[in-house]
Amino acid sequence: MQVVEVSGPALEQAFLQVNVDINSGNPNYIQPLDKDVRAIFDPAKNKAFRFGTAKRWLLRDSAGKFIGRIAAFFSKKYKSKGDDGPVGGMGFFDCINNQQAANLLLDTAKQWLVQQEPDMVAMDGPINFGERDRFWGLVVEGFQEPLYNMNYNPPYYRALLEHYGFQVFFYQLCIGINPKAPLNPKLWERHAQFAKDPSFTARTIDKSQIEQYAGDFATVYNAAWAGHGGLKSIKKEQVVQMFRTMKPVMDERLLWFIYHKEQPVAMFINLPDLNQWFKYLHGKFDLWHKLKFLWVKKTKRCKKFTGLVFGVVPEYQGKGVDAFMIVEAAKVVQLPEMPYDEYEMQWIGDFNPKMLNIAHNLGDTFISRKLATFRYNFDQSKPFQRHPILS
Repeated sequence: MQVVEVSGPALEQAFLQVNVDINSGNPNYIQPLDKDVRAIFDPAKNKAFRFGTAKRWLLRDSAGKFIGRIAAFFSKKYKSKGDDGPVGGMGFFDCINNQQAANLLLDTAKQWLVQQEPDMVAMDGPINFGERDRFWGLVVEGFQEPLYNMNYNPPYYRALLEHYGFQVFFYQLCIGINPKAPLNPKLWERHAQFAKDPSFTARTIDKSQIEQYAGDFATVYNAAWAGHGGLKSIKKEQVVQMFRTMKPVMDERLLWFIYHKEQPVAMFINLPDLNQWFKYLHGKFDLWHKLKFLWVKKTKRCKKFTGLVFGVVPEYQGKGVDAFMIVEAAKVVQLPEMPYDEYEMQWIGDFNPKMLNIAHNLGDTFISRKLATFRYNFDQSKPFQRHPILS
């Protein structure tokens, strides 16, 4: 077996194809869009390169067939609460069910990370070189169709990582709910307190006023999320760009804001699950496939929507504002003409019990799938510590 560094268009294409080959025949697998994976490794498109670097490799067997792949990442900005030294990352790991093959790939990533930073203490993975809302974590339970930009892998990957020496750093829990099911009466009771107060209002987003809602998003996000679990504050301009990117696939009825005296105090941001449409494109998004996407979007019902952000500013938490927002959203989602009968929130770390509690308050919830972020201590004699619980 031979490890080959990815360089040039042919090997870049092979890097994409390995993921397809490994998952071939699995009916739940949905191929990520090639453009989304390529963008991770493009310095012109990924701002993470301002603070770090990345490298990719392929594994080739004696017959010349590619049987595995891996990427390694180092960023000065990557840090988890409680870290006692620099930590690198590996991701986009795919491999046949062979421990020797997996070890070759993982050793390659480890050795490269130590070359980047001799004081490196650990390697996390599988993670992304950039934001945590995409290509992050290993699926360990709930091997159903992945959400858009979510990793998918065969179940045996966990054994490959753990036999190498990785341990679970934290679990990533996705929350599911039947959006058509009746809400808990307690939610209606709490909702009633706000419904009769005219100073509280609930609104769905208006695509013609993107900049206004982008500012409201930034206000709530920075108050509710910045500083928690490695999340940084966000600028209005960033949200404007994000909303403009989302605009073609937005369903305005799924993006909610709550205001108190016209000041944003909570938000509930959802999108149709794009993989319900992208699965017909087989990773491609050139001009022809963009036209095909428009046809698929028009003719194929998307029955699932997914939660991206649910947040309440701190001074309004625990007062029932979340119940007000949930009921207002449910009154729309449960209309007969709404196509959605499945709902799943993007992952929440098990180190964040406060946010998990808020998510479970959405109604009759269940853990729809579980992913895991693993950590490998370079000093294997060092006592392993999981991600600290956020207070």
